[in-house]
Amino acid sequence: MAKGSLSEESREFILVGLTDYSEIKLPFFFLFLGIYTVTVAGNLGLIALIGLNFHLRTPMYYFLLNLSFVDLCYSSVITPKLLVNLVSHMNIISYRGCMTQLFFYCFFVSAECYVLTVMAYDRYVAICRPLLYTVTMSPQFCSLLAAVVYVGAFIGAWAHTGCMLRLTFCHANTINHYMCEILPLLELSCTSTHVNELVVFMLVGFNMAVPTLTISVSYTFIISIVFHIRSTAGRPKAFSTWSSHIILVSIFFGSGAFMFLHPSSVLSMDQGKVSTVFYTLAVPMLNPLIFSFRNKEVKVALKKS
Repeated sequence: MAKGSLSEESREFILVGLTDYSEIKLPFFFLFLGIYTVTVAGNLGLIALIGLNFHLRTPMYYFLLNLSFVDLCYSSVITPKLLVNLVSHMNIISYRGCMTQLFFYCFFVSAECYVLTVMAYDRYVAICRPLLYTVTMSPQFCSLLAAVVYVGAFIGAWAHTGCMLRLTFCHANTINHYMCEILPLLELSCTSTHVNELVVFMLVGFNMAVPTLTISVSYTFIISIVFHIRSTAGRPKAFSTWSSHIILVSIFFGSGAFMFLHPSSVLSMDQGKVSTVFYTLAVPMLNPLIFSFRNKEVKVALKKS
């Protein structure tokens, strides 16, 4: 054990939190509590709605159900601890609690990337290959895609967490964040973080590049097909099936890219905390709202419920 390091049993971290200004912590508490309440109610409601309505049991809504499940889970991994920190004097999290939060955060945020990618592919097949849609997006293939999503997310989360577990943390135990994020944790290590940085570069690069490329290609073909639709009624219908998805993709990947691709500095880390709020708190809340208000079939199902 390195000099000055703490035993695993007694090791704790102090979370700086989102802000140092005590006068705005209580307003933030009620704001994030409201966001979390809407997130839980919206995603649970969408899961129940899709599960109880037979006509929503299509590939698109199957993946939307998975998206709601992922959003509900990874918001729950982050928000309760954030709420406690906003009203407590000392924001302390144990070593085991920190590593557990890190694992599930990495798991669900990776799953979100993959589910959004699969949804883009589903929309591509539905709009560009409508006659083959039922055959291509069979229940067996959809189940296989879902399995790939969660297995891939598990591998990525275990890689990040396993590499973090090998590090030694010394007296510096203050995490400049409101959760156990990868980059702030690496700053506290008194051993080499080269392997961790390489893993972050490879996995985050993969999770950003492959989904972005897949989604971009899918929507390039979709836009091309939509603009070739001669029917004036056909364009709005086709547009409505993928516009909600592209809005969420833009918010999620945009805020994620800002967090991991910014220069390393105190200022940019503080800015990174703000961007993290978008894809850990705002996106899970927006997903059910956007799909509910912009999707005709969901509106009909809600009225019948």
